[in-house]
Amino acid sequence: MFVGVHMSAELFVGRAKELEELGSLFSKKSSSLVVIRGRRRIGKSRLAKEFAKNDRFLRFSGSPPRSDTTAQEERDIFMRQICQQTSLPEGQYDDWSKLFQLFATQTEKGRVIILFDEISWMGSKDPGFLGKLKTAWDLLFSENPQLILILCGSVSYWIEKNILASTGFMGRISLDIVLEELPLSDCNELLIKKGSKANAYEKFKLFSITGGVPRYLEEIKPKLSANENIKRLCFSKSGVLFREFNDIFHDLFTTKSHYYKKMVELLLEGSLEYSEICKRLKVEKGGHWALHLEELIQAGFLKKDYTWNIKTGKISRFNKYRLSDNYLRFYLKYIETNKAKIEKGDFEERALSSFPGWDSIMSLQFENLVLNNAKYIWKKLGLNVNDIVTHGAYFQNTTKLHQGCQIDYLIKTRHNTLFACEIKFSRNAIGSDILNEMKQKIDRLILPRGYSCWPVLIHVNGVSDAVNESEYFSRIIDFTESLSQV
Repeated sequence: MFVGVHMSAELFVGRAKELEELGSLFSKKSSSLVVIRGRRRIGKSRLAKEFAKNDRFLRFSGSPPRSDTTAQEERDIFMRQICQQTSLPEGQYDDWSKLFQLFATQTEKGRVIILFDEISWMGSKDPGFLGKLKTAWDLLFSENPQLILILCGSVSYWIEKNILASTGFMGRISLDIVLEELPLSDCNELLIKKGSKANAYEKFKLFSITGGVPRYLEEIKPKLSANENIKRLCFSKSGVLFREFNDIFHDLFTTKSHYYKKMVELLLEGSLEYSEICKRLKVEKGGHWALHLEELIQAGFLKKDYTWNIKTGKISRFNKYRLSDNYLRFYLKYIETNKAKIEKGDFEERALSSFPGWDSIMSLQFENLVLNNAKYIWKKLGLNVNDIVTHGAYFQNTTKLHQGCQIDYLIKTRHNTLFACEIKFSRNAIGSDILNEMKQKIDRLILPRGYSCWPVLIHVNGVSDAVNESEYFSRIIDFTESLSQV
């Protein structure tokens, strides 16, 4: 199982904004209670460690949930971790209140940063855990004005429900950080620091599978090609990403993981509305399944894309769920379906380009990368956040009056200007076929009077002379340049 670190401290990259926000807490001259949440392997505990590298740092972690784990076992684990990091002798305590009171004697003075990692696991067997933690914070830990207590976890929906939305913790949270994937420039920096000499196209192959998840990027061997790394990590029975899916899904969703997996699998071929998901699952629409989808969003695996009214910019009631996590899509699409063959070693000698549908899946993976790094597009278009009314993947439903269409990424500005972005990932230069394809999409868009729509092409491996000479696209953006952006 992975340890939540980026590697060693000297190879830590990015997270400047989060580190600045954490550092500003010491200027309050009062204690701070912090929440850090986000996807598994995204670097939550590593961020806390980097922030605390020049201060006293005490870290505690709950153990992954098992059906036979008892509340006493969790308390015993916590006690052992106290003893390992302080001078306190070993002992056994039958109540979290007693444990917190004992631990607080070691944190009464001076700058100290405490991390409760995987908080949802720590007290999962004791329904009174959070209430006792809240009391300990109010009466003990908060008395030290130089103390920061960080509650960290991957089960973001649990944290939202039981801590952020809890009346018990209301008004006590100083900072809530939702840790997203690393931007591409930071991913590139991490590979460079590891010694990678790969070109931009090779790096995008890797990023299309790992996304901006730093723990996955750490597993890349800089002296191997992108294809060799992908085969080693994904298509070998000892590969880290071959084993990863079952680990994270079981840890997050325990005995109900197969229900969540079914919902994710439905989205492999494209986005779906809630009603369509329920129809394909053969279940009645209700809060139960909507809640599961929300949990998958909070876990960092899905996103909800809303269509919106071009004229008003208002979000409509139509929305679709999209599988936004690059690794999950790649695992379910290619790794799991060939699991038996991989375990037999059948894929070791095969070229990636010979896999059925390889180019199509890489195009979808790349599209997600672009959407997750959309601020670079804004910059290339000369836009800032104040210029943008709304943006995102856009779909127009078919009606009796007009045809449907889907735009990879559509931006509406406050000047009634639309930028319709087509995202292409190809090993070769983009040919002239893209011109008719894009013209058809824009022709189908229902534009209000006074609006203009500008086509934009986003690529990684160049465009043909015919595309350039047509002067059809208002902007042609080489996304490889995003790797050097700060």
